[in-house]
Amino acid sequence: MKYYLYLLFFLLVTVTQVSAQTYSIKGRVKEAGTEITIPNATILLQNLPDSIQVDGMISDLDGEFEISNVKNGEYLLKIQYLGFEDLYKSINVTQDLDLGALSLKEEATALDEVTISARRSQGEQKGDTTLFNADAFKTMKDASAQTLIEKLPGVISMDGSLQAQGEAITQVLVDGKPFFGGDVNTALQNLPAEVIQGIEIFDQKSDKALLSGFDDGERMKTINIITKPNRRKGIFGKTTAGYGTDDRYLAGASINSFNEDQRITFTGLSNNINVLDYSSDANIQSNNRPQNGIVNTNILGINYSDNWGEKIKVSGSYQYNHRKNTNESSLIREYVTSANSGQIYTEDSRETRTRQDHRFDMRLEYNINENNRILYRPRLSASFETENSGFFGESVNAEGPLNQTENVRTAKNEDYDMFHRLFYSHKFSKEGRTITLSANTGSHGNNDNALRTATNIYFQPDERTEIINQNITRDRSGYDWETGVSYTEPLGKNGQMELEYEIGNRFNDSDQLTFDILNDDISNPDLSLDTALSNSFESKYLRQEVELGYQYQLEKLKFQAEIQYQNANLKNDQLFPAVGTIDRTFESFMPTVRFDYTISPTTNFEIDYDTDVDAPSVGDLQNVIDNSNPLQLRTGNPNLDQSYSNRIRFRFRSNNPENDRSWFVFAQYNLTDNAVSNSTFTAEEATELPGGIILEKGSQLFRPVNLDGYKDFRSWVSYGIPLDFVKSNFNINGGFSSTKRPGMVNNQISFNNSQRISTGISLSSNISDQIDFNISTRFSFNNVENTLNESLNNNFYNQRSRLNLSWIIWEGFIYRLDVNHQLNSGLSEGFDANVVLMNMSLGKKVFANQRGEISLNVYDLLGQNRSVYRNVTDAFVEDGQNNVMQRYFMLSFTYNIRHFNKGTDMDDYNELYNN
Repeated sequence: MKYYLYLLFFLLVTVTQVSAQTYSIKGRVKEAGTEITIPNATILLQNLPDSIQVDGMISDLDGEFEISNVKNGEYLLKIQYLGFEDLYKSINVTQDLDLGALSLKEEATALDEVTISARRSQGEQKGDTTLFNADAFKTMKDASAQTLIEKLPGVISMDGSLQAQGEAITQVLVDGKPFFGGDVNTALQNLPAEVIQGIEIFDQKSDKALLSGFDDGERMKTINIITKPNRRKGIFGKTTAGYGTDDRYLAGASINSFNEDQRITFTGLSNNINVLDYSSDANIQSNNRPQNGIVNTNILGINYSDNWGEKIKVSGSYQYNHRKNTNESSLIREYVTSANSGQIYTEDSRETRTRQDHRFDMRLEYNINENNRILYRPRLSASFETENSGFFGESVNAEGPLNQTENVRTAKNEDYDMFHRLFYSHKFSKEGRTITLSANTGSHGNNDNALRTATNIYFQPDERTEIINQNITRDRSGYDWETGVSYTEPLGKNGQMELEYEIGNRFNDSDQLTFDILNDDISNPDLSLDTALSNSFESKYLRQEVELGYQYQLEKLKFQAEIQYQNANLKNDQLFPAVGTIDRTFESFMPTVRFDYTISPTTNFEIDYDTDVDAPSVGDLQNVIDNSNPLQLRTGNPNLDQSYSNRIRFRFRSNNPENDRSWFVFAQYNLTDNAVSNSTFTAEEATELPGGIILEKGSQLFRPVNLDGYKDFRSWVSYGIPLDFVKSNFNINGGFSSTKRPGMVNNQISFNNSQRISTGISLSSNISDQIDFNISTRFSFNNVENTLNESLNNNFYNQRSRLNLSWIIWEGFIYRLDVNHQLNSGLSEGFDANVVLMNMSLGKKVFANQRGEISLNVYDLLGQNRSVYRNVTDAFVEDGQNNVMQRYFMLSFTYNIRHFNKGTDMDDYNELYNN
């Protein structure tokens, strides 16, 4: 079958079409009276005199558009954008046209004598972009962007992360520019909802695809926040301070300084109440997910974007984070064993980690001229951590206690990563002919130094005690580079071909040394190298890729097919304790097919088929024993192959602006050969491992292996509709997922088959800025089956419900309630939880325009906060729980900063804010 696909692919590539002389129309959409461009405006080209639509598109992030392949004739150009008057322009096409700047005027909103009341349209679908009108969703006056976005159809918050249309949001843009890199929570909490005019949700293509015009399949689920034109110059933000019982405190601020294209945002936070990001929502009620442990956090961050002249655009962010986490946890694991002996492992642990993180991200775009562009993207991250931890673990089986260990560890860990990405793109005079050059480099480092003591007792067959006192060092360094060239050529009127070549290499050097400490003198220890637990290892991964692709595009249809050939060489060298080399070469053919179809202006769907390969990491490859837990040893495998995956993905979007009913459907299926899975060996008696290490009876050795048969399917459906009779938005969503995960237990292949059915409903208010509520519930039913041990087959149920209410009762008095209910059923004894986490506050708005607020808050009013979880792997089923923040009271003060100095004076602001 695949040969017929290849034949069809090459037939499509060779097809060319002969057409009549055509021309192009281009221009730039901007706001009247300013130089502010308008991204994603709708551009329609209609025939004259019958007004039949000929072509259409949306303007890019710079407000620019270009319509190609237009025949001779007279046309009507129509430009639309939410909040602005429609622009009509008659044009006569006899040559290529550059219309220059086309200005849109803001839509008038005041009517004399007559008042018309109607629900404002929430948004519309533009191809693969969903555009929402922010004014159609009511929030409190001091709400954050995240509060607004969580009201949008198809958007949910799950386990602390924001998802849109079934996929996690990974990037936030503000007026088309990156905002705090990939930190979605920080980005959304640093903008107030009142400055937002529109919100776009789309899959952003890679930098290379945007430059070359040829889709490479790399996408990022992206939110682009479009600010109101009269809110693009001024200083605005929020600051909060509070103190409470048990010396609980919080101080934070978020300040934005906008001056048209120049945008600067400062954010800072210090607290000991488990808040990880400063929230511009009053009383931090939006951070509803309990954080494990007791966390002290200090954060400083800055985001900057500007245009340096007419040709250079720059944006970047820096964040510093200092965090201390004191965590206590317990867990129980039931292992899959061929003898079905019912071996169980329990563990109680405690740890204190203090960590400092630095992260820098930048994007610099240089538009040399209309045909030449340079894009440079550096990124740097560094972390420094100190660890003090300990745990007690015990294994038992049907015969009684097997073994136990008590560990204490202190460590200092350092990590850094540095990336540089450089692109150059040139457009030739022939439309569709481009060349794009790319160069990427990366540098990585990891240094750990730890002291560990352990007392191990083995009960079967005879009781024996072992004392361990060790110094463990790990030094890993690596760098990688990649360079490539992509050439595109038009084929006929609607086709385009791409030819691409890439070459890259990855180098990793990893040394792990374990020393036995032979004396008790901390200042001058007597060290002896343990060769069985030490290793020096190098890995090199050189790959070359050649790709041929063809793209065909009509007004409503887009088809793309590619075939990629990759030659990769993986060379592993062990330098100590024994010298050895493993050198292998892999050859892979990777086809890709994409199909997009626009059913109507409000509905479209996509089907993608992609293939990919993934090389094992240096941690998986290095063959050295990790005895951090002597009852559960781990080692690498230098014989690992790269995995090969097949993925089919389907997306459907429908958003009707006339009745605001929306449908979103997402489905994805993955099949992976040579997946990196775990091999678990449980010793039925004392067993000697290579290097002379003894694996005692009942202990496990975990080792990565390549196994076929990994399958994963997941789907998600969402339907949204406004309920006008209660002035609210109703959303219902559901999904089904199924995973087949291979593993190896005592040399027997096992499969963990798990299925999950989930559904949820939500009702969010759209009444006024005096009352805001969101009611939601989400539940899931999980079924797990194991092919080796039927006694581990089980079902478990989880439900999470939430009520969030903010209500200005009278004369600036505001009541807030945040209730989270969690129900778990089917977990191990002692881990099922029926928890109600209730947060509440009563406050008073103060100062002019109610900019300030004094409030009394209580967290976990009922004292029921808990954190429980379940993990299902190929080797065991694990239930666990962690300590969390308990009840406290806090008195806090919040002040809103609002000063806009373009197009809005104080009188205008008072009218806007109070009406």
